[in-house]
Parts: sequence; C-alpha cells; structure tokens
Amino acid sequence: MEAHDEKPIIYTMENKPIVTCAGDQALFTSLYNALAQQLPREPMEWRRSYGRAPKMIHLEANFVQFKEELLPREGNKALLTFPFLHIYWTDCCDTEVYKASVKDDMLRWQSTLRHHGTQDWLIVVVETDGKKKNKTNLLPRTSIMDKIRNDFCNKQSDRCVALADPLKDSSRSQESWSSFLTKLRTLLLMSFTKNLGRFEDDMRTMREKRTEPGWSFCDYFMVQEELAFVFEMLQQFEDALVQYDELDALFTQYVLNFGAGDGANWLGSFCQPVRSWNGLVLRRPIDMEKRELIQCRDASLLDLRSYLFSRQCTLLIFLQRPWEVTQRALELLHNCVQELRLLEVSVLQGALDCWVFLSCLEVLHRIEGCCDRAQLEANFSHTVGLWTYATEKLKSLGELCGLVSEKGPDSEDLNRTVDLLAGLGTERPETGEKSSSPYKKLKEALSSVEAFEKHYLVCGEPQSAALFLQDSLKSYVAEGWTLQITHTRKQVADCQKQLGQTEDYLQTSALLASDANLTDEERKHFCQEILAFASQTSSGQAQKAALSMSAFAQLRELRFRPATAVLHVGSALQLELCLCSLMPVPVHLEQLSASVLFTMEQPGQKIPYGSLQLPSLGLASAPPTLELSEIQDRSPSDNALNSTGVVCKNVHLLLRRQDSSTSMEMPGAGSASAAAVAMEDGMQQLKTLDVTLLPGNNIVHFTAPVTGTYTLRQLCATVGRVQFLLPHIYPVVQYEVYSQEPQLTIEPLSENLLAGLPQKVKFSIVTGHYTLKKGEALQLSNTESMPILHTHTCSAQILSSTGGENTLSIHSSEKVTSISLPPTLPYHTLLFHLEVLCHIPTSPARPESERLTNGEVRYRTKSHVCHNSGMASVDQKVSVDCPWSIYSTLISLTFYIPFKAKYSLLSAGKRKYIQVFLQNVSETNFRLDNQSLTQRQPTPTLELSFFNMCKKCGFLCVKWKTDPPACLQFSFSASFAPSDVPGAELKPYVYDFQLERVAEIRPGSGEQHCRTGALCGLEVSITRLTEPSDAERDDEETTETEGLRTTKLMYEVVDNSSNWAVCGKSSGLVSMPVAASATHKVQMELMPLFAGHLPFPSIKVLKYLPHNATPAIQPDTDSCLENDNLSLLDKGLDDQADTASLRSRGSVHSLGSCDQPQQPAPRVLPMPRLEPFAPGQVFNCSRGRQVLVLPAADDHILEVNAT
Repeated sequence: MEAHDEKPIIYTMENKPIVTCAGDQALFTSLYNALAQQLPREPMEWRRSYGRAPKMIHLEANFVQFKEELLPREGNKALLTFPFLHIYWTDCCDTEVYKASVKDDMLRWQSTLRHHGTQDWLIVVVETDGKKKNKTNLLPRTSIMDKIRNDFCNKQSDRCVALADPLKDSSRSQESWSSFLTKLRTLLLMSFTKNLGRFEDDMRTMREKRTEPGWSFCDYFMVQEELAFVFEMLQQFEDALVQYDELDALFTQYVLNFGAGDGANWLGSFCQPVRSWNGLVLRRPIDMEKRELIQCRDASLLDLRSYLFSRQCTLLIFLQRPWEVTQRALELLHNCVQELRLLEVSVLQGALDCWVFLSCLEVLHRIEGCCDRAQLEANFSHTVGLWTYATEKLKSLGELCGLVSEKGPDSEDLNRTVDLLAGLGTERPETGEKSSSPYKKLKEALSSVEAFEKHYLVCGEPQSAALFLQDSLKSYVAEGWTLQITHTRKQVADCQKQLGQTEDYLQTSALLASDANLTDEERKHFCQEILAFASQTSSGQAQKAALSMSAFAQLRELRFRPATAVLHVGSALQLELCLCSLMPVPVHLEQLSASVLFTMEQPGQKIPYGSLQLPSLGLASAPPTLELSEIQDRSPSDNALNSTGVVCKNVHLLLRRQDSSTSMEMPGAGSASAAAVAMEDGMQQLKTLDVTLLPGNNIVHFTAPVTGTYTLRQLCATVGRVQFLLPHIYPVVQYEVYSQEPQLTIEPLSENLLAGLPQKVKFSIVTGHYTLKKGEALQLSNTESMPILHTHTCSAQILSSTGGENTLSIHSSEKVTSISLPPTLPYHTLLFHLEVLCHIPTSPARPESERLTNGEVRYRTKSHVCHNSGMASVDQKVSVDCPWSIYSTLISLTFYIPFKAKYSLLSAGKRKYIQVFLQNVSETNFRLDNQSLTQRQPTPTLELSFFNMCKKCGFLCVKWKTDPPACLQFSFSASFAPSDVPGAELKPYVYDFQLERVAEIRPGSGEQHCRTGALCGLEVSITRLTEPSDAERDDEETTETEGLRTTKLMYEVVDNSSNWAVCGKSSGLVSMPVAASATHKVQMELMPLFAGHLPFPSIKVLKYLPHNATPAIQPDTDSCLENDNLSLLDKGLDDQADTASLRSRGSVHSLGSCDQPQQPAPRVLPMPRLEPFAPGQVFNCSRGRQVLVLPAADDHILEVNAT
C-alpha cells in the first residue's frame, strides 16, 4: 500500500475513516481484501452524547500505509483526513529477530504516535504455519506475545491481539478472525466517537464566538461542513442535512439583521458586485470551485447560496425526497432576489433574470434525472412553479434585450445581450455535450428573435402549460383562493382551445360562465361558446359532449306527491325538482331526464314530509365564519386569573376533510373527464321535454308510472349536442310503486270457536290490484260436520275514504254455498260476517296429552293444542274458490268442545254400576236438560235401571241373567244451551262408550269355586274392535306373514292390591291381526291369597315397537327398554304400588331383554320401545268385576293336654 502524497480530494460517498498500517506491509497486503470486505458486514450500535438516539451504522475504513505526514497537526480540524486508528502488523516468531529489528521498529512507531498525542493504536501478531515449519528452535508464540505486552502494553493489554493464521480454513482460524474483526470495529468506533465529540465541542465553541470581532462566517462554514461530510461518510444523510440547514438559517438571520440596521463586519465580503450569474450547479456532489471561493472568503452571495443549495439538493436526493428540492429551490430563488436588495449588492440589469432562468432549468433537469416519467406526471404540482418562474424571467429577458419588440433589438440591446452572455462564463464540462443544457438554451434564446420565440413557446407550450396550470388550480382550490382560481381557469381555457380539447374546453367554459368573479359580459361569452357548440349539427353520437352538471345547474330540492313516495299501480306519483340554473342567460333544454334504477333492497332514506333539501355548492360559497369565545381559568381560592385563551366553537365546520369523490364537481375543479360523467347503462328514464331554465331556481315535474322500488341515480339535461349530467344524487332517494295480490282471510270474532253452538266468523277481502266486478262470488264447500248458517242476504262493508255498506246475496246448495260480492275498487277492503256451526262428535275426542313409557309428553300438531286447559279441539277445513284465482284456497277453523265426559264402572257382588261424569271446561255457562243414559244395542239378558241422576253425573245399574256379553255399548245424551241467552235453542250432546270383557277367572278342575292356595285359570281375551286409522297405522309397526298383516302388542297382568299371585309368565307379546273383530286369547294361572269377593287383577295392553321404528318424537335414549322389570316401566303411567309379585318372578325373557349389570347401558344401543294406548282406545270389560274365593278346608287337629 502506498501513501498519497498529494492533497486528498474531498468527494462524498467515497470518503472513509482512515486507518494507518505499519510493520510488515506484505503481511497486511495479503489480508487487505478480506479485511476491507468483511469489516462493514456487521452493524455496530453508535451511542452519542447529549441524549441523542443511538443508531446502527456499518463501519468502513480506508487502510493506508503509515507515514508521519498523515498525523494531524496542531490546529488542523479536518476530520476526513484524520487517521482514527493505527495498526502495527507482525508475524515474528523468533526471539532474536524480535530483539534485533521488530522491537526497535515498534518503539519508533509508538514514539511517533505519542509525539502527536495519538492513543488509538493496535498491535496484531499473526501466527503462520509456514514459518513454524522452517524454524525448529522457535519459542512458543505465547512468549512473543508476552514480550510485546510487557514492552508496550503494560496498562492496555487489549491493545495487543493474536491472529491465528487467517488464511487457513479451519474453525480455530475463523473464530480468531471473527474475534479480531469485532475488536477492530469496537476500537474504530470508540476512536471515531471520541474525536467526533471533541470536534463538535470545538465547533460549538467557535459558534459561540460569532459576536466577537474578526469572526468569519466562511471559516465557521468550513468547520460545520466538515461535520456534515463525516455524517455523509457514515451515510447518515438526515444528520448531514441538518448541518447545512443550520448554516442556511444562520446566514439568513444575519442578512435580515443587516437589513434592520444590525450588520456584521464579515458580511462586507458578500456585498461585492455580482460578476458571474451562471446559475446553480446540481450535477456535481460538490462544486469545488465555489467551495474554494468560500474557503478563501472570496465568494459572492450567489456563490454561497448556490453552493449551499447544491449540497442540500444532493442530500435530499439521497433521502429520496426530490419534490422537496423543487419547493426549496423556488423559495431560494425568491429569497436570493430579496437578499441582494437588502445587502444593496450591485447587479447588472438582467443578470438576476439569467441566474433565475438557469437555476430553474437546472433544478428541473436534476429532478428529471432521478425520477421516471410517471412520477413526473403525477407530481406536476411540484414543478409548475419553477416552469412559471422560468417563463416569466425569459419573457423579461426578451423585453430587456429587444427580442419581443416589432423593430427587433437595437445596438443598445445587443450590447446588453453581450454583457449578459459574458456573465454566464463558459459552459460546464458535465453539460458540454448535451444540446438541451440550460446554458445552451439561454444563449440560443438571446441570439435572435426567432430563437427567442421558439424557446419561449417551448417553455410556455399549451400542452405543458395546461398540465402545470391544472396542478396550480388544484392547489388554489384546496386553499380557497377564488380570484386565483378564476384567473388560472381562464388561462386553462385558452390552452384547451388551442389544443383542440373540445370537451374539456366546454367544461371549463361552463365553470367560467357560472363564476361570479367575472363580469356579465365575460360570463355570457363563455355561455355562448357552449350554446354555439350545442347548436352545431352532428350525425354521430360520438360528436356529443358529456359535461358535469355541477357548473351548469344545481339540484336544490326534491319533492314527492304524495309525500310518502309509496303508492299502488294506477296512482300518479309526481316528482318535483328544484333546479338552480347558474348560467347568466336562459337556456332551452330539449330534454331533462331522471335516471332510476330498479332495486331489490331498499337502502334509500325516507323523505320526511315528502321533501328533501340538498346541499348547495355555490361558486362563491365562503367558509363558515369563525365563532370565537374567550375562556378564563381562575383560582378557586382567591379568584385570581391563572390563564386565558380563545376557543373556536365551530371548529367541526372549519376543519373538515374534503371528500375526494366530489372534487371534480366542486366549483374550483378543472375539467371533468368523460369517464367521470358517463351515463350508466340499464336504467329507466323519467323524461320531461322542452324545458327552459331561467337564471335562478326553476321547478320541473316528472311522472313515475312504472312498478317496483326505484332509486334516483342521475339527472341529465340535453342542450343540442351537449349533455349536462349529474352523475350521483346524494343522499340516496327512492320511491316505490307496488302491486298487491288479492287476499282472503277468515278469522273468528271471539277468542275461541265453540263446537255445538252457532259461531260468527269474519271474512276479510283485500282486493289489491284486482277489481271486483258485479256478479263475481265466493264459492264455499259445504261439509256435514260444519254447515253454514245464513239468511238469503247479509250486509258487507267496504273500507274506503267514503265508507258505506252493501248487501250480499247468499245461495246455498247441497255441496256449495255461493256468496255474491259487491263491486269493489282495487286496494280496498271488503268485510262481512257469517255464522257457522260445528257439530260435536259423538265419540270421545283424543286428548292432547299422551305420555310415552318414560313419562314424556307426546308431541302433537298445532291444530290439536287447546288454548284453554281440558278443551279438546276439532279442525274443520273449508275450501273457497275465489274469482281472482283458478286455484282453491283451503282455510282451517279450529273449534273447541266445551264439555268433557268420562265414565267409571263400579261393582257390588253381581251388580255393576256405571257412573258418567260431564264437565264444562269452557268459560261459558250452560244449562243442561234431558239427560239420559241408554244402551245403543239392547240386550235381553240385561236388566237396566237408572237412579241418582244429577246435573253432573248419572248411575246405571246393570244386572245380567246369564253370562255377560263380550261388549256393551252405551250412549249418554243431554241438551244444552248458554245460560246467559234467554230462550236460546237447546243443542244436543251425545257421549258414546262401550265396555268389553277382557279377562275371566275360572276355578281349577273339579272345583265349583276358587279357594285360597289353589291354582285358578285366568283367560285374557284381547279383541280389536275396528281397523286402525291412517294416523294409527303410522304410529304402529306392522308385519306381513303369508298375506296376514299383524301388529305386536304386549300384555301384562299386575295385581297392585296383592290379592293374587301370578304363577308362571305374567307378561308377553301377541301378534294382533289388522282386522276388525280379531281376537287373541292367553291362558295363565294364578293363585288367590285371601278369601272373599276379590277384584280381578289389572291387565295392561301396550304397543310394542321394535328398535327400528320411528317414534312420534325422537325420545331420549333413556326411554329405551333398559330393564326387563315391567312394573318399573308402568310407574309413569299409574300410581306406584307394590310390585313384589312381579319382582319375585325375575326377568321376563319374552321381551328380548338380557341380564344387565347395574351400570348405565351405552346410549347408542338400539332397544325396543313400549308406547301406551290413548285413554278411550282400550276398553276393559272386567274392570270392577269380582270373583268369590272360598277359604281352604281346615284339616288341622287341635290337641289339648289337661293336667
């Protein structure tokens, strides 16, 4: 490595901290590449003083050969040439060599460093395998290290580092190399921080002396710029920019003080006349020529400002903030002109114009060089100011040099031009080969009139100017500068007209025609421009222009008639719009149309009172006025004033975010694009023809005959070839035109319809869109169980605004009842009443609460649910044929039976007593009459006698001469009428029931009577009286064997009074044929336990459903048959009783159950299910019967002993 004898060139981004290398240069050269590449790979945390935030930096170094000339001298404040670390390299392994040469060299090296006050050094001892093989009598490396540490590093042992053969690829070498790099980074950062802190302290001390005589801004400038260079060297561009901004602010403050009469002596050097005006230089990272002028205190004001801005521009480009460069450049150019006036600097006339023009183009070219075309087009607003300023200065130069006069430049103008061109100097080398450099453009523009016109038009060409003006216009609109908006818009209109942008020009003309800042003549001129284009004939649709309506007219108010905006088909909906025309003259519209869109949903708002006020977007609308109030904070103890202030009450109106979606419709916007005001497809139109809009408010009417829910979307005004379009109507407004289908409703007038009594029902007909004509009628089907009671006429009421009653004619036949309807208009309601009567069924109604074997309530449909407890219901269905439909309407009416009847059978010897109970379960009071209990099929072997008849129950004594029959059928009848209606006609009530003989007990063979302790025979006879209904077929599981369909039943004999002991099987399954009168008999044995007239044991019959049968509801798996003890299953059905007789017999295997341990069975195991019959479905003929049991013969011998 060779040292550089010449002065180092300061060039940012290539400067690095200097590290000197002494000792074995060949050894260091072999390690240089690896060291230079790997040193900056790992970042280091840089902690600075004064509480500044730490940063992560990558350290690089410029390794140079050690020379005493590189060491800093007294007073030298240059950090870029300051060596921050000194390294001595050696690979000595021999003690003799160390003593003879290496030690002396190290002593001279350290003596030189100590002489210059440098304490940042490092000794590196490198161990190589090559030298160890050549030397056989070498001391261990640790001995050399110990000697070096003893000789040079007594107090700083970390300043000596051993490096194990770094060129060797081994883990030990890599570890040693990594440790060395960490040590090197740490020492370099420590030295850098220490020296930089010392430099900042010196710089701070120098700035504090700025009020002393002899202080020079140029000297201080060079010192603080040195600090900026250091930050830039570390790639801390933000910190470097701060240094230049501080210098800029300091110089500006001194200039302002000079203008106020407080001038500094050193400002005199900047007051010298300006001799060069070659503009800014931004293509070099550092303009060394101007820097040398500053360093020598020979720089002018323009030189200092040019150099300072060039450095700021470079750093901003590094920070990727190019648009800030344009902003700062515009401020710089204006400020320089003012500073020259404050300092009273002598400047040749036109020189400042040349400097500004060249500087503007230089900044623009610099930005174009670091940004692509898309970025430039998207940020025209940042460059438009520079283009405008450059154009103004070029125009000023043209006027000064006689290039815009009709006669051309004279001799004086030519001399002035020569003087101006001389101040430009020679062109810079970096732009010499470019034909579009600012220097060449200005020189060529001042050379002739033709060249000047060419360059002036290029700078102010309509296409570029239009873009720049549009960006300026956006800024003016955002800030609310109305006069600037108007002036700029006129310039935009001129550019658009020259470029042939017809649609954009018409939109801008509409904005200008509605601008109150212009005179009436100007507004009428732009309005005539629009009308002239609209009156031109055109054959193609493409020649039409679509413009935004916001500049032509404004929608102020919407009003619906009727106000609800909801009406039926056939009615008239009037839509009234209030349009405010912004044009200065009346405008005739060929057509004004409102676009409506059919919507399935209804997101729109309801218009209160049928009217909606829309916000105004006036051209001259000013921001809200400030509403300020004073607030004071006083001490609660002595009422002293602590603080006072001002608060704005309407800040929510002043600080609002502007909606970007409406920017094109605001009066300050430029031209609206065609896409922004395009007509939407697929919408219907409400049209009004030949409308004349006068200046101000105008009322326009529309009619909406269509059906459905529609949303107002757009408004379009057509003037010849021009269409003014309002693309969105906000807030969303809807209207609805509905079409309703006719509806028939039949409902009771009372809460419950009672069976057996005449009941009134209400017929309601909502006609909807249908018109009932004369002669049309309702056809009701007649049923035997519910006849319709009627007269030949009845009254009907039509609900309308006028009201009124009509007469209905009713005609009835055997099957149909016809009700003639009066003529009724659409969307009216027709009401009339009819009386119906539902006969009470003679068979007992099936109760609603049926329990399963696990005690759960069985589910029934809604038609069976009783509203009042205990009332059974009857559903009656009526088929109605309506004139507006070809289909019949099926309507269901639910009637409730007001009575509940039940019977009981009692026994006394051979006499049987039948007791019948009749209970009123409704809320209506009835009177009963003509109660009777008869046998439906008289039997000669029976004797019947009635006694103890009362209002609630009756007894019938039954005595038979021979064996009782298998089935006895009885009928209880009565007449009833409401008690609160005097003279009401009595209605019949009949309750039918029957008794069957189920079981018979016979004594054993050879016995006339049963005796205690002797077996008796029990015969159980099960007979199906009728075939099951469809609903019962769905509930029961049927099987078919050889053409015979059967269902399974389970029987069980239970003696709850412990009078009998069942011997053998007490329960089992039987297969019952699905046919009427089918009988199945079962024989079993039982033993009486007591003497006397014993009642028959209880016999229960249950439905047996296999596990694959679907129940009426899905019961819980706990309801499955998990225990074969049947008496436990019945506890939910009857009262719990003693079950010892069953428990003594063990399991019943006929049910298919198996012994289970006393653990919960798996819930997924399918098991058979038992379901009880409903009350009234099973008739027990043997209930209440008794059998005589004699005591057993007493054969015991009584022995008596007497003494």
